[in-house]
Parts: sequence; structure tokens; C-alpha cells
Amino acid sequence: MTGEEGSAVHGMTQMGGRTFSRATGTILACVLLLLAACDAPPAAPPQAGEFRPMRIVSLDYCADQYVLKLVERKRILALSPDAAKEFSYLRESAAGLPTVRPVAEDVLVLRPDLVIRSYGGGPNAAAFYARAGVPVLNVGNAGNIEEILSVMAQVAAGLGETARGQAVIDDTRRRLAALSTGLTGPPALYMTPSGVTTGPGSLVHEMLLAAGLPNYQQDPGWRPIPLERLVYQPPELIAYANFNASTAHRDLWSAMRHPLARNQLRDREVASLQSAWIACGGWFLLDAVEALAGYATR
Repeated sequence: MTGEEGSAVHGMTQMGGRTFSRATGTILACVLLLLAACDAPPAAPPQAGEFRPMRIVSLDYCADQYVLKLVERKRILALSPDAAKEFSYLRESAAGLPTVRPVAEDVLVLRPDLVIRSYGGGPNAAAFYARAGVPVLNVGNAGNIEEILSVMAQVAAGLGETARGQAVIDDTRRRLAALSTGLTGPPALYMTPSGVTTGPGSLVHEMLLAAGLPNYQQDPGWRPIPLERLVYQPPELIAYANFNASTAHRDLWSAMRHPLARNQLRDREVASLQSAWIACGGWFLLDAVEALAGYATR
């Protein structure tokens, strides 16, 4: 914002010699920031060792996890509205911290020195904030556990917390090594309340393999549960992503409405996976791997 900035007195704000209500002043501030974003040169993405952001805004709950894990609370300006919800892994750490909608007007008025995001703000968010002069740290997608650790290293460097990130990586590798027993359990069918499963090429597939469990679903990609196969070749184990009723909705065409699918949860051994373990592809996926690994040793 340019020009005079008066202090708020009795709910009023002075800007440019004129007096406005505080609400109107906030709106004007947003407009000015948005106009500045159109003309400002793009901000360079944060590089390791160059700066340590002190006013961090996170735009989605996947990015929230990295911020909550790696930086002190005093450096967190705002998290996403989902930071404290049950599918957020570090929801307890988010308690009491401010939140902000992933909307440009709301974010820019906070004057962050770093915006971190995975998907928050939409596909053009990174370019917009960069034009506004605000560095953007993008949390990359991971297709396997090694890529998760690579993302951790990149994000930690961007937050100025390389050592903390390395500590998480080292601990994750230690936990993985402890699971390397060479045992192979029964094939496991991954199921969600919406009636889908997935095969090779997905992070879920890699999770099952890391736990010592072959994937029942061998067709790549995300697809409906194979109902016909369940008749003649039922799985021994169900890995059930138990997203609760507030976050999971079965539409009328969901395979989970079929009795064959529902019977699997009744008749087979079920490994229940907390939504917070698997909602994002982060280091906390190891909680799910460790829980599943117990079924490979039975």
C-alpha cells in the first residue's frame, strides 16, 4: 500500500487525507494491493539459505502440515481453514493459530513474506502472488516415499529450516528400515467409502508395498472397486481409508452401495487407516505404513 497510513481510531482509518470506516479502509487496502500485484515484477521463489520467512501464510491443509512441523508458531501468520480439522495430521498443533481463506484479497492484506501452498488458491495462485511481490513456496506432489522425502527437503530449505527437515527425513528412513523384515503378507485391497481403489503408479500402492503387502488391485490408476473379482477371488485383507461421515459421501453410483463391497468390511480382516495419515502425501504416511506392516507379520 502506498500513501499515508493512519492509525485506526474509534473504528475509523485515515488514508490519503480522507477518513473511512475500518471496514471500508480494509477493502481499499485490498484493492490497492491487488492493483499493485498487476504491475509488480514477479517475486523469485525462495532459495535455500537466502532468507528465513517470518510472516508465513499457508493456503491449504497439505501445506499446513509442513509449516506446523518445521517452523515456530510466532512465524506463522495464518493457516488454512482446514488446519484444525480431523483430516489434518497436525491439527492439535494448529489450535489457536489464525486462519485465512485462500483468497488473494484476504491473504495480501496480511502482508506475508512467504505464501506456501500445495493446491490452495487455485491453479494460478503461485503466479499471482509472485506478481504481487510475495514469494511462493510450492509443495510438490510425491508418487512414492523417496519423493516424499525429497519434497520435505525442498520445503524445509524454502522455510529456512534445512536441519529440521533433515531430522524428519532421518527419522522416516529409520522407521522404514525397521520395517524391512523381508516378510510378505496377504494381498490387500485398498478401499474408500466412495467405492474406489487404486493400483500401481499411486502413492497408496507404494504404501502397501512398503508395509510388505502386495496390492490386490493390479490395474493402474484410480478406479471403482472390482465387484466381479470380489465374487471369485475375495481379498484376505482390506486396507480401509475410514474417512468419517463428515468428510466422506457415497453418491448413488458408488460401488460401496453394492452388498458385495459392504460385505468385505464385515467378512474380511480390516486394517483401518486414519484419514489424517493418508489425506496428503507427507512423511506422516509412515504411520499408515507401520499400521499395515503389522498385518504382514501375522
